[in-house]
Amino acid sequence: MTAAAEQVVERPARPAVPEPALVAARAADAKLGESTVVLAMGELLGVTDAFVITTGRNSRQVRTIAEEVERRVREDTGRSPWAVEGLRELRWVLIDYGDFLVHVFHEEDRQYYDLERLWGDADRVDWKADGTD
Repeated sequence: MTAAAEQVVERPARPAVPEPALVAARAADAKLGESTVVLAMGELLGVTDAFVITTGRNSRQVRTIAEEVERRVREDTGRSPWAVEGLRELRWVLIDYGDFLVHVFHEEDRQYYDLERLWGDADRVDWKADGTD
């Protein structure tokens, strides 16, 4: 073998995020959450390891996504959220699992708060890579 053939090319490691955060992203996607992203926050924020951010087109869909995230995370991992806020207004539902947070936004509110820009230095995690779509 040549020296070039023997070289091992290492793929960059996926940023560390809790597996339940990926479950939450897939649950949001299953209920047609739009533009779902997972941001690795551990290096930047220190109080949580990941943000899952997704969008519902209307209040009904925001509620449906939030309920599905809670259901799937509980079924797949046995975990329940520490707190859930925003279910009354259904504009920005925040589901706090401690080591990760799920943000389910109504379209206009996601554009207004623009967490991806605010936390632009955070690595995006390919949450579809290890699961089924």
